[in-house]
Amino acid sequence: MDKQLIDIIRKAGEIILQEKRPEVFTKEGHANFVTQTDINVQDFLKEKLSVYLPQASFFAEEQENNVLDDGLCFMIDPIDGTANYMRGRNFSCVSVALLKDKQPVLGLIFNPFSDELFLAEQEKGATLNDKKIKASEVEFENAIINFGTSPYYPEKAQATFEICKKLIKVSGDLRRTGSAALDLAELACGRTDLFFELSLSPWDYAAGALIAKEAGAIFDMPLLDKIDFSQKTCILAGNKLCFDKAKDIIQEHCHD
Repeated sequence: MDKQLIDIIRKAGEIILQEKRPEVFTKEGHANFVTQTDINVQDFLKEKLSVYLPQASFFAEEQENNVLDDGLCFMIDPIDGTANYMRGRNFSCVSVALLKDKQPVLGLIFNPFSDELFLAEQEKGATLNDKKIKASEVEFENAIINFGTSPYYPEKAQATFEICKKLIKVSGDLRRTGSAALDLAELACGRTDLFFELSLSPWDYAAGALIAKEAGAIFDMPLLDKIDFSQKTCILAGNKLCFDKAKDIIQEHCHD
């Protein structure tokens, strides 16, 4: 992958590390916040990526009127895990995907706190800090499952925890981290075996979807007829031994 692009993502992460007590603003939805750092990182990325690839458009979290067309498009989450960042939990990341014809062709996720850079390029595999990664081969009964609670959408709570109640009885254990992008990255490198959340926006999952797939995991939108990276929807990703059972459980308990 182009060193210039990697340098841009790493410098965006440096901004996160430098700003210790950013101003915090509220957005629409329950407990939905944005910090001045989110805005600063997004502005930096748009400025630098516009020079790097002038023909690309942007689909970004802190931007209105997002439209995904068939051309090149950078999909950006300047800080995935903003609540973690606000509380000093150090589990947040910069997430950037490049889409072509509405499909991810490049994915980059950078956790500046751990200095971990996950990369993937379509049909070229996935890496963590330049070393090849692959999804686990752990069976479902021993699986560690990361999940998201869709906190901005309280109407998803009942179905989310009904699914969790079922999963905890038949799998290994559950985890809730607060960053969907890093959850997908951890799945890709074999630290966990499944990830789901009932409502995620495209910037939350686009980069992670490609990284997980290139590492050998399965990525799906189980409540849609087909994968559509312009949609806010339910996301499921897992290794090949665990995916089908988890998909059945999710489809049993909810509908999009």
